[in-house]
Amino acid sequence: MKKVKSNARLILTALSSIVLLTTCFQDNGANMKPIPEQRTDEIASGDPSLSKYNPPIELTFVRETGGLDDLLKQFPGETLEDNRWSRLYEQELGVQIKYDWVAQGNQYRQKLGFSLATGKIPDIVRVDAQQLRQLSNAGLIQDLSDVYVKYASPFTKRILSQEGSGPFEAATVDGKLMGIPESSSSIEGAVYLWIRTDWLDNLGLQPPRTMEDLLAISKAFTEDDPDRNGMKDTFGLAVTNYIWDPVAGLKGFMAGYGAYPNLWLKNAHGSLVYGGIQPEVKTALKALQELYGNGQIDSEFAMMDGNKVRSKVAKGKIGIAYGEQWSSFWLQPSRENPKAQWQAFPIVSISDQLPKVPLPFNTSQYIAVRKGYEHPEVIVKLINLHLDKNWGATAEYQTYYSTPYPAWQLSPVTPFPPKKNLEAYLQLDEARRTGNQSGLKDEAKAIQKNIETYMSRSANKETGWGWERTYGPSGAFAILDQYEKNNQLLYESFTGGPTETMIEKQSILNNLLFDTYINIILGRPIEDFDRFVEEWRRLGGDWITVEVNQWFSNRGRNMK
Repeated sequence: MKKVKSNARLILTALSSIVLLTTCFQDNGANMKPIPEQRTDEIASGDPSLSKYNPPIELTFVRETGGLDDLLKQFPGETLEDNRWSRLYEQELGVQIKYDWVAQGNQYRQKLGFSLATGKIPDIVRVDAQQLRQLSNAGLIQDLSDVYVKYASPFTKRILSQEGSGPFEAATVDGKLMGIPESSSSIEGAVYLWIRTDWLDNLGLQPPRTMEDLLAISKAFTEDDPDRNGMKDTFGLAVTNYIWDPVAGLKGFMAGYGAYPNLWLKNAHGSLVYGGIQPEVKTALKALQELYGNGQIDSEFAMMDGNKVRSKVAKGKIGIAYGEQWSSFWLQPSRENPKAQWQAFPIVSISDQLPKVPLPFNTSQYIAVRKGYEHPEVIVKLINLHLDKNWGATAEYQTYYSTPYPAWQLSPVTPFPPKKNLEAYLQLDEARRTGNQSGLKDEAKAIQKNIETYMSRSANKETGWGWERTYGPSGAFAILDQYEKNNQLLYESFTGGPTETMIEKQSILNNLLFDTYINIILGRPIEDFDRFVEEWRRLGGDWITVEVNQWFSNRGRNMK
């Protein structure tokens, strides 16, 4: 495959890139290069993972600061460059954190694009997958293969391997680890059915066990006056105009039909195929078209973003939503009506088989080190210390993570264990089962306190409602635990960086897919789906499929 290696191509593409700064983590890779010789600045014990630089070194970043100004108001005497985290890094590691520049929102993205295009990057820079390859091809960043193997602590390697090697594969260019991947937890993207159980009770209905049950509930919520106000003013299913939203999106609904539009999947022949063009999607779209035509989806959904849909939910107009574990907090405004009660349920299937729960590959950001910077291992040391101070043996959770204000956001690097929330639930479940809370760690203790607030029925009990709905014995994480035990979690099979044709064509294909899906739901002939598949393939989808399968066949060699 032809590779882009010229600075001219780098400039043209980098200027158009949009970088979203995330607070994420990374997974572990394996089989990297041999460990290099030990540095003279390592501590006498020989453990390089937290070795201190003497004299101290300076490390520059750039940063998107949206929301940080308000957060810093909660920490008097602290600033972006002088705060508990910057002081910790200097005290423990001898690293002085500096920022070449800071900006917010679009201004940050524009400045970063210009910085990448001109090659004037800080010592450490966050980039997306496309930019990582451009910087690597232009020779502007360093190979981190050796330093990760040598400097990542055992705790870091264990934490960052919780979701496999995929994120590290995505950060590997020509067999070299060119960035430390950051990702939102894939498992946190699992979806659930959130249903108003008070409406179920009013209508004498049971929770759904199949898609047929769910469709019947949606019909009843629309037609049978579930709120008992004598008016036909309710809808069954919440849907936003961005149908992939984490709450009130349609990933979970489509999964009930065995459709996974956002995933690359392994087919019966062992090849990877794109879920968005498979026949199961057509069946799911037909079902959604019927729901819309029957008035079970708001007729204005195509013009309603998440905030507008949430407002309808708050007013008691919608009774079903697919959403992630934090949906309870999104739904909470409906609790202004004390009778409103929501509960999470497992997603359901049209078949007799338990449905697979789609988990798209979420790695989209990478931390790269400027070519020529003398201490590339420093980024791994920062990650080691951040993880240890929040979840490791030296953890000071209430100082560095939550005070309860999110102090972790003050750090320039913010990795976290991908399964930390599930692990907190498991600790809480064990405590409920045994009556012994001694096994609760810091995060689980904080959650338990919130749950107890709700259970106490005190004046401020509603502040704990969402926590109980998510972490309680019948909450979302109880379902996630079952998803995992039942082998229902469907991780994406393609975990590589964007292919050459993806870089050129993906946005066109995404827009084509989105517009086709929406228009079919709104009433266009279902045959439009077949024409869409042909167009998707013609406009670059077939080439992307070839490239994805080339990666898939070579993936074992990519990490050697």
